[in-house]
Amino acid sequence: MMRWLTLSFFSLLMLSACNGLFFHPQSRLLGTPAQLNLAYEDIFFNTADAVRLHGWWLSAQTETLGTIIFLHGNAENMSTHISSVVWLPSEGFNVFLFDYRGYGLSQGKPDFEGLHHDVEAVLALVTQREDASSNLIVFGQSLGASLAITSLAASAYKDKIRALIIDSAFSGYRNIVQEKLASFWLTWPFQWPLSLGISNTYQPLKDISRLNHIPVLIIHGTADQIIPVHHAQRLYVAAKQPKQIWLIPKGKHIQSMSSMDIRQRLLDYLLKIQANTR
Repeated sequence: MMRWLTLSFFSLLMLSACNGLFFHPQSRLLGTPAQLNLAYEDIFFNTADAVRLHGWWLSAQTETLGTIIFLHGNAENMSTHISSVVWLPSEGFNVFLFDYRGYGLSQGKPDFEGLHHDVEAVLALVTQREDASSNLIVFGQSLGASLAITSLAASAYKDKIRALIIDSAFSGYRNIVQEKLASFWLTWPFQWPLSLGISNTYQPLKDISRLNHIPVLIIHGTADQIIPVHHAQRLYVAAKQPKQIWLIPKGKHIQSMSSMDIRQRLLDYLLKIQANTR
């Protein structure tokens, strides 16, 4: 009996650790756009299941060429991820970044279903803004990249999205947990039973093929040790045309936007999308 209880307790701890791979929120904002000399609008809004979320609207500083909806990774909050998009307003793009439930000033507690509600609420909000432009692009990194795929696949607003950019995405929620458990000797024996405890309702590898009308750009560093590059390659194979994949030599996890060359390359891509939207 004691042995069974010990194993059960250990399994629960491990399953909790699995969930922690996806959600590691921080409630305190470590800065604001104003500290980066950016004008911004604080926006609070509600999801369909009545959770109050918080986001920042950064207006384009020149003629508006489009609007970027940014979905950040699993750790901390938007204040520590803003560097990935802080350069876009000066290039003519509005940016809306927000915190998922349980992150930053957003209420609630993160879970898979809830975060999908969050993304749908954001899409509803942005598509209704008169200053948003008809050139709407979703840009996700890490968890936010995979979340962007599975959210858009079922979204009532997906026909309004002109491009999807996914940086450092994983191809499956359950799959990445299994890989992480298999990489450490202590958790290796538990990779299958514990990964099966992760919901398989949302499947990026399957859902990306449902976005056949949306151009997809996949970005991934070849030296990413958090999410191996084979996830990007799998997603690229599964995606429908039009699609592109940029494998960044020696690139690490969600570090692509720290490169001025990659920023310029992405800007060129965005300008082509904007030209095709006219």
